[in-house]
Amino acid sequence: MPSHSSNPSGASRVRRRALLGTVVLAVLVALAGLAAYLTRDGRTPAKTAAARPSSPTSFSSAVSPSGPPTVTTRPRSLPVPPRTTDPIAFGKAAAAALWSYDTRAYPQAELRRALHAWLTSEAKYADAASVDRGIPSAVLWKEMAANGQFATATVNEGHFPNAFTRALQEDPGAITQAYIYAVTVSGKQSIAWKGSPAGGAESRSTTLAVQCRPHQPCALAGVMPSVAP
Repeated sequence: MPSHSSNPSGASRVRRRALLGTVVLAVLVALAGLAAYLTRDGRTPAKTAAARPSSPTSFSSAVSPSGPPTVTTRPRSLPVPPRTTDPIAFGKAAAAALWSYDTRAYPQAELRRALHAWLTSEAKYADAASVDRGIPSAVLWKEMAANGQFATATVNEGHFPNAFTRALQEDPGAITQAYIYAVTVSGKQSIAWKGSPAGGAESRSTTLAVQCRPHQPCALAGVMPSVAP
């Protein structure tokens, strides 16, 4: 099988992932076990965390663009990024968008484009491939659409991992190059389909890289390959 690095676009994606990992690494240098994650994907995240709990918020396939800490939703709509300067509020909304879909309402390609709109416009920090890994493939989407499958999400809390906070306290200037924050979000994803409106639910957690430059709305930089608890 050909290597992704054997073509220019593949090499570009690898470089982008490595750069994003380097930026986040600047504020996670104190993290134990980091080398294992670097060798796995060229990215960075493993941290010991303390949760900052917040009120549960229910999401369907999209979030509104209003951007308050508690994000509202529009059923069966494509996900729209909130305009907020709070990285945790943005991370919660992004996680809900990544965990939600509605095969009855739009094709897979439209969801993919909508989620790419959450990414930062700074191409060197935007890891679209990490977002794509969380979207059902076109083939699987077609099978799910035949059953009218859709998913909704409930976000329970979002927080900065302890190691991230500690690194910022030790070196506040470390983040000022890219303003990328690590945000861990936990909640549940509920899946339903034709003939089974109740479906099933499972716990979900993810760690996101969120860019929040001063006086600008936050944007998604990427999805980390592992969860920082």
